Amino acid sequence: MIKVNGKEIPQDAVNYELQRLMRFHAEHGVPEDKIRAELPLLRKRAEQQAVGARLLFDEAARLEIQVPDDEVDASVAEMMEKAGGDERFAAILKRQNINTVEFRNRIVLGKRVDKLVEQAVGGMPEPTEDEIRAHFEAHKGEYTKEAQVCAQHILVMPKEGVPDAKLEAIGKINQIRARIATGADFAAEAAAHSDCPSGKQAGGSLGWFSRGMMVKEFDEAVFAMPVGGLSDIIETQFGFHIIYKADEESAGTPDFDEVHDKIRDFLRHAKRGEALEAYVDSLRDKAKIEIT
Repeated sequence: MIKVNGKEIPQDAVNYELQRLMRFHAEHGVPEDKIRAELPLLRKRAEQQAVGARLLFDEAARLEIQVPDDEVDASVAEMMEKAGGDERFAAILKRQNINTVEFRNRIVLGKRVDKLVEQAVGGMPEPTEDEIRAHFEAHKGEYTKEAQVCAQHILVMPKEGVPDAKLEAIGKINQIRARIATGADFAAEAAAHSDCPSGKQAGGSLGWFSRGMMVKEFDEAVFAMPVGGLSDIIETQFGFHIIYKADEESAGTPDFDEVHDKIRDFLRHAKRGEALEAYVDSLRDKAKIEIT
């Protein structure tokens, strides 16, 4: 249990901060296995961020930071549009047992904190090109690209409840493969015959994907194929496939220009985070915090 100045922080607030941390790390290239390995540390950070959020809410209320009505109106209008109109928005509030006044008050509280945070971190200098380059050189391994392929496929699934369904499916996909091998258009065959939604929607295209994103048999086949190659019949748990490999990219470190903006945003966030952390620490020193 965590209390700040006698007020308990709900576990949902901690979980929310944890999800934000995990999402931030994932968006900035941290591998999933590393994120999982650091979960205990991330959870402790989430607890501290939940405490910090409470301190900021309390400080914003104490300072009585003003939020103009037009800003609240704009936020409500935006949320109504995203919900699909007034009626759907009202239905969402009703399901959450929140009336319009309470909802507007929540927006005001959030915007008060936003304004307080901007006061605390405003004026922070942008990361310099030297800082961005230095970060790239020091963390190249974190920006390594996985090997990827771009492929199309056609799937024929055995029909349930049909005698000799498997033999029928094998016969059908062999005929399709034979037509493609002698010049038929792969996308057209996929659109006409594939049992995968990708056939009708994109001519069988699966776009770009890396190792492990497809089932094992499919994965092994497509990464072993040459670019421009047409696979043999591949059987998976879904049925029978033929694959056309359109392109591939080898694993490696991306060029600096490819990750420049991502690093700039990361360093900008880090600088603002340090300034906000210092401000929250000053609030923490004046607060009574209990963690049991």
